[in-house]
Amino acid sequence: MEDDVRQNLVERVEEALDLIRPALQRDGGDVRLVEIGDDMIARMVMTGHCSGCPMAQMTLKMGIERVVRQNVPEIVGVEALPPDSVQEG
Repeated sequence: MEDDVRQNLVERVEEALDLIRPALQRDGGDVRLVEIGDDMIARMVMTGHCSGCPMAQMTLKMGIERVVRQNVPEIVGVEALPPDSVQEG
């Protein structure tokens, strides 16, 4: 995927995440986009209280993925990465 196309997708996914982020933050959590793969899957890390929460997978699929795919139809799915698998930054 070309860099400008990838950057456009990243910006649009971040805008979509901003729509759901207040609800996550109300519960003491958040989400961070790590990458968008060539497979068009957005990989994210759940942070704060969302990290390790039993409801995190449902939040990811029913909340985050739904909002991202509605706003960025090129994205075919969303996956959560383990928080300790990525460096902060």
